[in-house]
Amino acid sequence: MSRPRRSTALVVAAVAVALGLGPVGPSVGAAHRDAVRPAGAAGIGDPYFPLDGNGGIDVLSYDIHDRYGFRSGRLSGWTGLRLRGTASISSFDLDFLLPVRSVRVGGRSVTFTQGRHELVVKHGLEPGEVVDVWVQYAGRPDRRSYAGESNWLARNGEVVAMNEPHMAPWWFPANDHPLDKARVRVSITVPKEYDVVSNGRQVRRKAHGRLATTTWHADEPMAPYLAFFAAGHYKIADGARDGRPWLVAVSKALPTNAQPNAMRLMRQTPGITRWLETQLGDYPFSTVGGLVTNLEPGFALENQTRPTYSPASLTQITVVHELAHQWFGDSVAVAHWSDIWLNEGAATFMEWRWEEARGASSADDELHQRYDNLDADDEFWDLVVADPCPDPTGCSSVNDIFDDRVYERGAMTLQALRTRIGNTAYWALLRRWVADREGGNGSTAQFEALAAEVSGQDLDGFFAAWLHTATKPADTVDNGLRSAP
Repeated sequence: MSRPRRSTALVVAAVAVALGLGPVGPSVGAAHRDAVRPAGAAGIGDPYFPLDGNGGIDVLSYDIHDRYGFRSGRLSGWTGLRLRGTASISSFDLDFLLPVRSVRVGGRSVTFTQGRHELVVKHGLEPGEVVDVWVQYAGRPDRRSYAGESNWLARNGEVVAMNEPHMAPWWFPANDHPLDKARVRVSITVPKEYDVVSNGRQVRRKAHGRLATTTWHADEPMAPYLAFFAAGHYKIADGARDGRPWLVAVSKALPTNAQPNAMRLMRQTPGITRWLETQLGDYPFSTVGGLVTNLEPGFALENQTRPTYSPASLTQITVVHELAHQWFGDSVAVAHWSDIWLNEGAATFMEWRWEEARGASSADDELHQRYDNLDADDEFWDLVVADPCPDPTGCSSVNDIFDDRVYERGAMTLQALRTRIGNTAYWALLRRWVADREGGNGSTAQFEALAAEVSGQDLDGFFAAWLHTATKPADTVDNGLRSAP
């Protein structure tokens, strides 16, 4: 994120609903087993957001079918989830905000309860057991909030489902945490005069009466918050570079004089991606692109394969930032939200590196401009980068984890590390981090351990100074603020 300066079984289930077939109840034996097994946890274990994600399940895929009414603001539809049990549980939760009408597991109706954020499905699972879950729902996303967020972005004939760290629960039920990535297929139904753009590649568009359903499919698993769709009137351009398809879109609702520049910047996406490959290694996904909305969320977001940009955030350096996130944040996602500096610090550092490679100010200049001009008592240093939201009861505001200091001090940490361990070891570290953990997750502790391994140096003091204390690091060689003699 960048901010301004910030299956067959599912088909059977659907047919059963259409025909009004009654549910098949569980056996007495199954009911007894569920009585003695614990319920799946309501959270995956992230201390910042205790209700994010869920215990006892691993989602393998989402098949989202939503219809959106621009005039009513109403979203209705169903999502099919294929999930696997990871523990012996009597029930499991999904994160979802809209009212649920029905839930089926393996084609059978099951009972459920729903709170403000948790959809509790009364169906037991065993470790390794794979089931298909079908959830039907309808409601007004703009009337829903969670963790202080009201994330639905829609106005004047355009809607974009984009936000971080939460977005999925406003439009599909999910195991909403980066630790559980899954493949995503998105089908959106709107009046046929509207365009629909989402992650990955468009695989189908079918008109039916005054409506049309457009389906997009992403090849690689993703964290739920990175899934998105946009519906509106867009100018679309596409092509291929180095054998990789690209597609970009610009809202026609932008001022007429702003549209050419927006499209010019979007068309730079393949070239910037290729440059990032020279720095970080192979691009981790099969498609790339971007979308500029006319709506104004106040930030751009690294939606997987196709970042979304708002008018205020649209600059070339923001495109570099969001595309760098495809490696740092999308392919290698955080283990917990306290690790957010790994995403934002790395993307900000790649902004500095982009300027450096073009003969502008160096990344070291950027580091020292901030370090030299901010006194030790400046509030800029009054934050623990590796724990920006230390409230033991959870993160009271998502603004804490997206504090500008997390971005800038995260980037400063990386440039100081570059000076401390040397250019060769530094780039070997970044390349190995994104290659070894491609498609997975990473934590601050794991990054620190890899840095020590690659460099052959004891970096405990360095990381303590930069990441784990709320003070200005001392101006020393050990802290990467001076070159070794």
